[in-house]
Amino acid sequence: MNALISKFQPISLSEMGGIKLMNRTDTKFVTSIDKLMQLLQMAGDEYRVQEIDGKRNMSYATIYYDSKDYAFYNAHHDGHAGRQKVRVRSYVDSHLSFLEVKTKDNHGKTYKSRISADDALVQDFLKQVLHIDPQLLEQKIENCFHRITLVNKAMTERLTIDTDLSFQNLTTGKKCSLPKLAIIELKRDGLRPSPILPMLRELRIHPGGFSKYCIGEALTNPSLRTNRLKPRLQQLKKIS
Repeated sequence: MNALISKFQPISLSEMGGIKLMNRTDTKFVTSIDKLMQLLQMAGDEYRVQEIDGKRNMSYATIYYDSKDYAFYNAHHDGHAGRQKVRVRSYVDSHLSFLEVKTKDNHGKTYKSRISADDALVQDFLKQVLHIDPQLLEQKIENCFHRITLVNKAMTERLTIDTDLSFQNLTTGKKCSLPKLAIIELKRDGLRPSPILPMLRELRIHPGGFSKYCIGEALTNPSLRTNRLKPRLQQLKKIS
């Protein structure tokens, strides 16, 4: 993996700021590491890779929060509009952590609000954006992964690639890792052609949702309902 991305031209954080996705669409794809390696070989001439302090494959760690009765998990499982997720995401290599709240509206669009995890106004922030009392939140599960970020040379799309995904459930104590899995998220200007989409189609990598929080819980907490997640869980089993 690292040998493949070492061949990509780098792009800096300051250059990344020049990407303007005015009509943004977000699409996720789930595939195997083997197919990801093929995709990276095909994409080398069309994309640049984000590089920070000489690193191209960054480490991330996330802790997800929910209520005692798993209000967020159940809302996602049941497909409710207006559902939310709360997490603290740590960018391990840069020693930064942010408290983030993601909200999906009635039209299927997702909005993310965030604040530094060390900010003294965290509680005020949560009271403003959360649909439940922040006092009900408790830590549920932690995940770790590595992320590669690609940018097409026309600067009209961004591609994140997550690998080495692992979970530790903070309620049940169970652990799970998915070393053969790759999660790709394409964020692009929907009015501009995408170089990666024909490559994904050629490799038969199809779009499909993937919630790290919900999948992690489904894999490590047998007390939760998983009926609507079964197609994705079966896919993960096949990849593994």
